Amino acid sequence: MWFLFAFLAVPITEIALFIQIGGLIGLWPTLAVVVITALIGSWLVRSQGIMEINNIRRSISRLDDPVEPIAKGLMILVAGALLLTPGFFTDGAGFALLVPAVRSAVFNQLRKRVGIRELVMEEDPRSRQYGGHGDIIDGEFNVEREKRP
Repeated sequence: MWFLFAFLAVPITEIALFIQIGGLIGLWPTLAVVVITALIGSWLVRSQGIMEINNIRRSISRLDDPVEPIAKGLMILVAGALLLTPGFFTDGAGFALLVPAVRSAVFNQLRKRVGIRELVMEEDPRSRQYGGHGDIIDGEFNVEREKRP
């Protein structure tokens, strides 16, 4: 039900803001603001997205819990979609998601609502099958006998 409300409320809000701001500053400055915010937003999304991808890689290589960097990366992706959508309301929401403090607050709220029981990173299960050493070398061999003269 809330999705239907948002689906109707966001375009109506955008149209109302376009009318109000366009009436104050004119048509061309309004369109210029929309294009400039899209360009600035796409640059910010790209730079922050690269940093968050590096955070994801770092947490995975350290075997840390990657949930927070992945969630923040998804928020940056959503911010990019909002910033590329023409409008002032969506631009405001997109720029808000690009602020690290806002992303942390949103993540903390999501963490309260969504429970993750346990994240377990195991070694390769095949390594336990052959004695638990973890060093499995897969290969082929041929037995050749020496010929005696």
